[in-house]
Amino acid sequence: MALALVVGVDGSDSSLAAVEWAVDEAARHRLPLRLVYSSLWERYEGVAPSGGVERPSEEVLADDLLGSAAERARRRNPEVKVSAEVVPEEAASALLREGHNASALVTGSRGRGELTGLLLGSVSLVVAARAHCPVIVVRGDKAGLAGTHERILLGAGESATSGEAVRFAFREAEARGCTLDVVRAWRCPAHDTEAHPLRAGEPAHDHEERASAALDALLRDPMVDHPGVRVRRHTVEGPARKVLLDRSAAADLLIVGAQRRHGTFGLQLGRVAHTLLHHAQCPVAIVPQQV
Repeated sequence: MALALVVGVDGSDSSLAAVEWAVDEAARHRLPLRLVYSSLWERYEGVAPSGGVERPSEEVLADDLLGSAAERARRRNPEVKVSAEVVPEEAASALLREGHNASALVTGSRGRGELTGLLLGSVSLVVAARAHCPVIVVRGDKAGLAGTHERILLGAGESATSGEAVRFAFREAEARGCTLDVVRAWRCPAHDTEAHPLRAGEPAHDHEERASAALDALLRDPMVDHPGVRVRRHTVEGPARKVLLDRSAAADLLIVGAQRRHGTFGLQLGRVAHTLLHHAQCPVAIVPQQV
């Protein structure tokens, strides 16, 4: 049985946009959709006076918000199988646990009650930085959310972090029937002679050729496995964060890899992924690579 696509729901406009995006994604991949609302009201249920017939207000709110989200999903596509559950746990912890049995986790870019100045909600950031399954943070402009560009953008980093991300990107492009743009950013390390003493004097084309060779190696097997996917390769000089941000305006989904080290706690998210989650103009998928 296919693992469900799991969406974190909290009633915010951002999470409802994530639900609608996830419905379309579930339909593309023929996956069931699971909606999860995290609530801690059960912890305090015993504090309320016994014998009352009224349900705790937080329980009512949770059921109403989750029911509304589920109905919204069913209206968007009645053929997608939708389930919903209120989970008695803190939101980030609940979604990380759900990720162990999910094809991917989907969140909005900001949750209910987040400060207006925040670019990305704390729950979405923690989940993207720690989950052991792909995490898609739904953000960006209307064109990107609607998928009208018909283009997937993959940031091809080092092979140690990109293998799973590449496979994810090819499956996504195949399901959508769209073009896959694969971008490998490169820079001349002349400014960093201590870290690269032998490369500091190399001409720019040597660095570009090295980036192109790395791209060839990364794409060789996936292109054989997915011969129907249209692939456009790009080696671009510049910081990866800026290159990918600029190109996100013309993409429906931006995909990057992230390392997950066993036994390591805290946020496991590189600078490139962190920047994209805060500023990209389309949904961003963080695909973990176990190292």
